Amino acid sequence: MYRSEADLNMGFNCLALAVMETESRLLGEGFMTTHNHKLVQTDDPAELVRRERYAYSRYFNAKYSRRGSLGERQCFSLEVVGTCHLQTALNYVLRQGLHHGLAATPFGYPHCSVNAFFRKELGKDHLPALLSASGRYKYLPHGKSLPGSCRMSAQGLILREDVLDTALVEQLYITPRNFLFQMNRFTDEKIVQEQMQENDSAPVTLDSIEIGVNGFDLKVALVAEGGRVNNSFLTDLELCRIIDEVYLQHFLPRGEKGTIYTLSHSRRVDLGNALWEDFKLGPARERPYSEGLFAGRKATVEQIRRCLAL
Repeated sequence: MYRSEADLNMGFNCLALAVMETESRLLGEGFMTTHNHKLVQTDDPAELVRRERYAYSRYFNAKYSRRGSLGERQCFSLEVVGTCHLQTALNYVLRQGLHHGLAATPFGYPHCSVNAFFRKELGKDHLPALLSASGRYKYLPHGKSLPGSCRMSAQGLILREDVLDTALVEQLYITPRNFLFQMNRFTDEKIVQEQMQENDSAPVTLDSIEIGVNGFDLKVALVAEGGRVNNSFLTDLELCRIIDEVYLQHFLPRGEKGTIYTLSHSRRVDLGNALWEDFKLGPARERPYSEGLFAGRKATVEQIRRCLAL
């Protein structure tokens, strides 16, 4: 769903606008390349998600010459009742990058809201370079505008702290010290017990947050929780960039421009096979157009299929 940093930024911008349009409260979110999680207080979750997905799908389809809906037809939702349940859900949403093995700590993954809380206390209150109001339209869905109270970074990302209800979240964690503890806490049975003592609602677990996410493996996620990042594999963003910027031009008709979505299914399969063969060749025998791209790193067959929308 998100092939580049720009796509991830636009994904958050679409969510931010949907939150404001529905007068909802955004408490936390995390964007992965294949899905996103958000914790929201809202009167109409279906309408919020509809607005977010419609705006992002229009952007994605226009950018990549694609048609049709994007993502699964139904959106998973989980009602959270109780302070302890809410904090547990936030813990898991904010630690997406950690659980998916993309960062050694939650704070090392940029595409989530973990760095928006306790900014002053944690030494993160510096501002990025900002865009002027006149330049923002390029990074917003077609026909949308940004309220004057919201700022946007030079990379086209609405500042998360301008959209999130940081005061409510910080009140929930009480202190920066507890926030750090929760972000570094290992998943254990005590977390379930604490929720069961609060009320009769089903405990929030990592499994219940990630339900329906293709390829999610709880055992792998719990190992990743220890901060072990496997740098021998390319990330989805890195692989998509290699496909879109290097390999694609060799599989399009001569002189034509396009995206993987303008290729026929069979040509995408051919591209995937060529990519897989190049990975197997290794650095010493890479083809001329792939020389040095992989830097000795690998990709899985499933990852290649995912990045080629197969």
